[in-house]
Amino acid sequence: MAKNDAFDLQNFLPYLLNQAAEQSSLEFQRIYKDRYGLLRTEWRVMFHLGMYGEMTAKQIGERAMTHKTKISRAVSRLAQRRYLSRTRSENDRRAEVLALTPSGQNVYQELRGIAEAYDARLDRRFSRGEGALLRMMLRRLAGLDD
Repeated sequence: MAKNDAFDLQNFLPYLLNQAAEQSSLEFQRIYKDRYGLLRTEWRVMFHLGMYGEMTAKQIGERAMTHKTKISRAVSRLAQRRYLSRTRSENDRRAEVLALTPSGQNVYQELRGIAEAYDARLDRRFSRGEGALLRMMLRRLAGLDD
């Protein structure tokens, strides 16, 4: 870093948010990767289907803010592993309706419990007020408080 450069990358909010997101997700990532062989986009697809029921890949991509190519790859891998089913949409023959299979539902339920426990461990790093404030501010930054 140039000595006369006053910009502090370590204090740049987007950089801090990215660092915090990566660091806070590493332990959970090891669990879903080691135990189930899932990649990040795959667990996100599973969680969307587990939480909201049947959806199209496009709907998941919009909710997860993830590029359609990544969603498509994840859907293909999850279908190969028989964690989700794909049915042609009656409303739009170009789209497929995705749903968790019974084995996909089992994996989702197990990972959901692990995610809840992990979230509680992260939350214990803060006082109740700090945790609530952090969640509120992050939701605002993400545009989720609308």
